[in-house]
Order: sequence, then C-alpha cells, then structure tokens
Amino acid sequence: MDRLQGKVAVITGGSGGIGLATARRFVAEGAQVVLVDLDEQRLVEAAAELGSTAVSTLAADVSDEAQARAYVAAALQRHGRLDVLFCNAGIEGAIAPITDYPVEMFDRVLAVNVRGVFLGLKHALPVMQRQGGGSIVITSSVAGYKGGAHLSAYAASKHAVVGLMRSAVLETGASGVRINTIHPAPIDTRMMRAIEQGRAPGAEAAAKQVITTRIPAGRYGSADEVAQVALFLASDDSRFCTGGCYPVDGGMSAA
Repeated sequence: MDRLQGKVAVITGGSGGIGLATARRFVAEGAQVVLVDLDEQRLVEAAAELGSTAVSTLAADVSDEAQARAYVAAALQRHGRLDVLFCNAGIEGAIAPITDYPVEMFDRVLAVNVRGVFLGLKHALPVMQRQGGGSIVITSSVAGYKGGAHLSAYAASKHAVVGLMRSAVLETGASGVRINTIHPAPIDTRMMRAIEQGRAPGAEAAAKQVITTRIPAGRYGSADEVAQVALFLASDDSRFCTGGCYPVDGGMSAA
C-alpha cells in the first residue's frame, strides 16, 4: 500500500465523486494530496470525510489562469514538489439539442473542461520537467470517443482534451513526464443524476434504465473503479504508459 509513497498529487474537481474516491486511494497509497475545487464548503466537507493530515485543500476556478497557477504554486509551497496532477474538474453543461443550446453555457463547459486542462498542463509541466518526471491524468469520457445527443458541449470538450493530451506527449518527449486520459462510461455520481433529470424530468429512473442498456456490463460504474485506473496511471506501475486513452466503461466504447 505504498505505490505513491513520498509523492505529491493535486486533484482538481477534488470534492466530487471521482475526485474524492481518487483522493482516498491516493492517500491510502502514501501520497500527500491537494484537493482543488470551486466550492470551498464542499472542499471542507471532503477533507473532513477523508480525515487525513495528508490532505489539504484550495478553492480555485480551474478555468482562470491566475488560479491555476496558484494551485500548482500551493502544492510546491506546501510540499516542495508536484508528482501527479489529476485534471478531473468538469461540468456536464446543459442537456439540450444544438439548436437550443445556450451559447453562454457552451462557452462555460469548454472553459472548465478544456481550458482548465490546458492551464493545468501549462503550469504543471514545467515543474515536472524540472524534476525529471511526473504523471498527468486527464478525465475525458466515453463521450470523448463518440457523440452525445443533447450533450454537444460536453462531448466536444471530452474529445478536445484527448487532442491536448496527445499534443503534450509529443512536446514533452523523453522528459519523464507521462500524460494519459481516462474515459469513464456513466458513473454513479451527481453528474449522472443531472443528466438523467435533464433527459427525462420526473422520470429519472426510466432514463437511467435506457442509458444502462447501452453499457454491455449492464450497470453504471462506481467512482472507485475510475479511481483505481487513475491510481495505476499516477503510480510507477505505469512508467512506460504515456499518450494512452484508458476506457473505464463496462464495454460501452466497443459498441
């Protein structure tokens, strides 16, 4: 239980389902973890739930460059290094056809889901390159492989981060920094509750049933199942893995 012993990890979207489950895994494996999220109260609650002195928090908007620079600086100030960045912050946006999709919401989804990853890469990469290595894990989605009806901004953003990942891999070369994306199918978290409600207001259970029929495994995934893949990519177990897209989707991307 020491795969991340001595390592420092920043997790954006750290108070949500996948972020919190990953933090729990990272702490159990010996990491010092900085949780980053927009909602300070949720961060306080997440840290209390984890109940570990290895966890610290910082409220930040990942789409704002000054705040992205600040969370990287905070990790360095508190711990002297940065070994893992889990770019996990994301929003689903509106559930609406393209013809009705609010432009302001489209812009906000891309700001959080794409610019937030870009800024994480921009400010974490120089630190990791100076150190001689590190791991950056980016949460994409099964929607990063295919389209999503009524989820155009979300699907576009999840495709975009794959392009960012691949470009960064080519730029970092043999620096020792590894960069990969993970691609969850529907995961049993708040985001899916919002999508179910958006697809079928008042009939969320029926919406979940329809979505589940599209997953060969026959169920939603759990946040911890995503966290286990994030842990593998963060650890030295994946030392020769970079530029990869890792599905955590119960076979959904095979359809």
